[in-house]
Amino acid sequence: MDEAILSVRGLSKYYAGVKALDGVSMDVRRGEIHALCGENGAGKSTFIKLITGTITPSGGTIRFEGRTYGRLGPRQAMNLGIAAIYQEFSLVPYLTVAENIFLGRETGRLGMCDRRGMREAARKLCEDMGVEIDIDARICDLGIAYQQIVEILKAVSRNSKLIIMDEPTAPLTLKETKVFFGIVDRLKRGGATIVYISHRLEEVFEVSDRISVLCDGKLVVTKATEDLDRRRLISYMVGREIADDYPVPRCGVGDVLLSVAGVSNKHVKDVSFELHRGEILGFGGLVGAGRTELARAIFGADPIRSGSMTLEGRPYAPKSPQDAIRAGVGLIPEDRKNQGVVLGMSVKDNIVYSSLKRICRFLAIDRKKEKACAERQVENLRIKTPDLAQLVRNLSGGNQQKVVLAKMMATECNLFIFDEPTRGIDVGAKQEIYLLMRDLVEAGGSVIMISSEMPELIGISNRIMVMGGGRILAELRKQDFSQERILEIASSKVANQGS
Repeated sequence: MDEAILSVRGLSKYYAGVKALDGVSMDVRRGEIHALCGENGAGKSTFIKLITGTITPSGGTIRFEGRTYGRLGPRQAMNLGIAAIYQEFSLVPYLTVAENIFLGRETGRLGMCDRRGMREAARKLCEDMGVEIDIDARICDLGIAYQQIVEILKAVSRNSKLIIMDEPTAPLTLKETKVFFGIVDRLKRGGATIVYISHRLEEVFEVSDRISVLCDGKLVVTKATEDLDRRRLISYMVGREIADDYPVPRCGVGDVLLSVAGVSNKHVKDVSFELHRGEILGFGGLVGAGRTELARAIFGADPIRSGSMTLEGRPYAPKSPQDAIRAGVGLIPEDRKNQGVVLGMSVKDNIVYSSLKRICRFLAIDRKKEKACAERQVENLRIKTPDLAQLVRNLSGGNQQKVVLAKMMATECNLFIFDEPTRGIDVGAKQEIYLLMRDLVEAGGSVIMISSEMPELIGISNRIMVMGGGRILAELRKQDFSQERILEIASSKVANQGS
């Protein structure tokens, strides 16, 4: 296990003077799980892209299985046995699960597509991995968690020697995460080497053999996992001490801000609850429970078939997200890439485009207000960007998420719906988002938070609604919070029933 399968020396990547990766030298031993940690923008994603050949190094060398390369191409890396599971999926939406797993490898005898053999191989792979998924389902019909599982199966199917996993469990609940850990355990026992990137530090300590930390594109330290604890690892990552994980609001809960009565549509069924001023109301449940669909209905993104809502005591029936924003309701969606930001637009334009009325004067944009608004949000949320003109697609995943938050903050809403707000976010940024939520409710606003991270859900919420099958199954008060109780309710027979 001491033999290095991958060695990089002086590996660097510069973008227009920005040092995304700066002279990194490190070894990954054969058969180990090597965790790579760091804040958003530390250089982790750049490291992956250099190793998998999707970008060209500005300097340094890559040594894999005894051979040294100045650079690798994508096909070359794949042929060498290097595979990567990225935060952003690389699946074809209208192909099936089986077709995506074997995309590019469909041919059988005589050059014909062997669909039967492909489906059988996909089914056998799912059985071996302990994964329950319809191999004939189209990717576009699957939730994010199942799409992530398909990405994992795709990498596993290639019998890769080195698998790089970038936030592989970010969209997964505890149940799916356990399935995933079973896959990781099988891969390690089979001799595969894994570079594991995650902001969920409890996972890092659970699965890894060694940990390397990047900060501002430089390697800070590499240590055996047993020689580190959580606090020491965080200090290496952020260069400062982090306060309590879940800051408690210093205000009481007030009167009702939002009332939802018997709301139903295609995905949610007879949902009723109240949200108070100064409250963080958590929504827990398994994948497919209906939490995101409820958020979209409240935000006017999906139609409501029956039921009613009131906001600040007045009827509230948004026909579109624009209606919701005008009423003071903002949504930070789970899928930032497709629903949260416009990747081809600048940081500034993404931040201000949902609040143009606030920065317009006589139908023309007030450029000073526009710039001031964007600069304020970049500073408040510590978005790492060279300037406001930077395209969002060039930011790290975590900073893209911060731009989504900034866009909603700029609208000055008083009810915010956070759907998996810390997915793919580092520990320092998570703390900033928790503090932001606290500040929002202390200022008289309210927060609905959907999260699959149980410690986060329990730590930040005043109350928790547990959903399943599109319904609210239980309301839990602070004294009743526990991971076991939430999972017991969420996975009950009632939760898994249809309509």
